[in-house]
Amino acid sequence: MDRITVNQAAVEAAAVLRRCQDAWGRGDGAAYGACFTPDATDVTFAGTVYRGAEDIGRAHQVLFDTYLKGTRLHLDIVGTHLPAPRTAVVVAHGEVARKPPGRLGKRATYTLVRGADDVWRIAAVQKTRHNRLLETISFILQPRTAPAGAPRPVRR
Repeated sequence: MDRITVNQAAVEAAAVLRRCQDAWGRGDGAAYGACFTPDATDVTFAGTVYRGAEDIGRAHQVLFDTYLKGTRLHLDIVGTHLPAPRTAVVVAHGEVARKPPGRLGKRATYTLVRGADDVWRIAAVQKTRHNRLLETISFILQPRTAPAGAPRPVRR
């Protein structure tokens, strides 16, 4: 099995996410689904769980034709790490909107795998709303719950 650097994985993972964004912008469910592995898991912000590239693409086509028509997937990658060979975990801020939003209020964790064909695809994604107020209160009341390296709120 080949070795890949974090920088190389980050570049290649970002390219997969750009393909997702491009497919989303075109309203192309099949192309969006093709960014995922055949057995992928997509947990949406609403909590819906889709399994497999085909199901993800099919469901998103319906969404692109209705509720999500004309929207774009806006993403900002926060970090990438490699927990195992040919596996990358990407954390991103994101939002779905017709125009670029002022703030990317959702968080997503993407697990990508590099298949035998050397193509990176999304094996799992989990999306959630970032609740800054609850997070700040939690960190003030229980400072040890803050992630390592996170700025510590000042208690007044």
